Amino acid sequence: MGKRILVIPGHPASNSFCGALAERYAQSAVRAGHEVRQLFLGAMDFDPVLREGYQQVQPMEADLRRAQEDIVWAEHLTLVYPIWWGGIPALLKGFFDRVFLPGFAFKYREGKAFPDKLLHGRSAHLLVTMDTPPWYYRWIYRMPGLHQVRKTTLAFCGIKPQRTLTFGPILGSSAGQRETWLLQAQAIASR
Repeated sequence: MGKRILVIPGHPASNSFCGALAERYAQSAVRAGHEVRQLFLGAMDFDPVLREGYQQVQPMEADLRRAQEDIVWAEHLTLVYPIWWGGIPALLKGFFDRVFLPGFAFKYREGKAFPDKLLHGRSAHLLVTMDTPPWYYRWIYRMPGLHQVRKTTLAFCGIKPQRTLTFGPILGSSAGQRETWLLQAQAIASR
């Protein structure tokens, strides 16, 4: 029995290598019998700035309400995003800020130091591109853009990251290397 998979390309441009990875992953997942939806952040209409923090409720745009519905529907999320300046793109961060809200993704209770994880029971894959060699990003920079998404966003809300693939350096990569990376994304989607 297939899973319900939500693929979220976090690059603002759909014609990027992240877009190609997301498309290859989605096609492979469908062929493997999964039900797939895609959520293209670059095509969504929303303000990525949480204007008042959590002090006031900010009206939620229709695209963000649909995104929350898709997240609730999904059993598995696949995030595809680049590393820019060592971290995630502002658009993806803004999406998290506006969608993964208290009462939807987590909930604090009086007397408890840690919140209830309202999105538990879901899993995730991360497909991450970078111009830095992945070994350098891991050992020298200590992977802040991966830790932020895996630990302090997804796991904080109850989503269990299963597999992270890093692809890079993209800059100067050959067509053959990019095809090898696309095949890696295709392979994990087919499971």
